[in-house]
Amino acid sequence: MVDTLTPAERSERMGRVRSRHTKPELVVRQLVHGMGYRYRLHRRDLPGSPDLVFPGRRAVIFVHGCFWHRHDCKMGRLPKSRPEFWIPKLEANKVRDRLNLGRLEAEGWRVLVLWECELRDLAALAERIRAFLGGPGACNRSSFSPAPEGSASA
Repeated sequence: MVDTLTPAERSERMGRVRSRHTKPELVVRQLVHGMGYRYRLHRRDLPGSPDLVFPGRRAVIFVHGCFWHRHDCKMGRLPKSRPEFWIPKLEANKVRDRLNLGRLEAEGWRVLVLWECELRDLAALAERIRAFLGGPGACNRSSFSPAPEGSASA
């Protein structure tokens, strides 16, 4: 199959592809935040710069696009044009992902990889995240002692 775009147009379009704050990542972030969990984003000091980091739980979540990380689903299919370019590029992504996963686990982090295609069933995804992170995400307000009477509260 011949590319319908000129090399300049293709370059411009590929330059718009983001690695952070993607739509699938935003869906997961909104879901996790709504469940009461709090997290840090893209910690560059960790291998692979995980999408969501839960430092107190020693847990990280990656949100992988099926195409870019070669998931075994219909969204992870190879392009028909320029396979000599795409196959090595996408396979290198898979190798890098495995290395980063191993390095994180060696450093004592628990890792969950969520795939773009899994975001269709948010209820099942929420249960999977809750099982991974363990326990409720929201802090238990009843364990906090109320402020003494007459004290100023901000």
